[in-house]
Amino acid sequence: MSSDFKRCLRKKRIIPQPHAEELVTGELETAGQDLESARKTFADLDYKWATIQAYYSIFHAARALLFEKGFREKSHFCLKAAIQELYADAGLIEQKHVDDFDATMLLRETADYRSDFSEEGATASIENARMFLVRATEILLDSSGTAL
Repeated sequence: MSSDFKRCLRKKRIIPQPHAEELVTGELETAGQDLESARKTFADLDYKWATIQAYYSIFHAARALLFEKGFREKSHFCLKAAIQELYADAGLIEQKHVDDFDATMLLRETADYRSDFSEEGATASIENARMFLVRATEILLDSSGTAL
């Protein structure tokens, strides 16, 4: 178990969530809505909000994955650490998706807290979100055996 994930558990930044599987579908729907909002905002040339909305698409897709495992997060960093531990390190998701999550988180923080954003960053964020959502949906469909 990674030291980041252990620390998140110990500090209760990742906690068990009773009935978490009931929350999966709603999180995936929110992820899809955020991705669509990011695309619309990008078309309006608002690259800051497109970047932020794309990140939240990944965030909600990652929450869906975490809920599937019976946990919830209390930290963005710990959500990423949990996806790394429970999915990437377990061979269930490609490392590229976790790396893209991390890169998009940084782009979001930079856009949100420093007002430093660009068309290129928004484009990358939207593509990262699209690919993460596709992969998360595939994983969740495979694990449930039914369409969500």
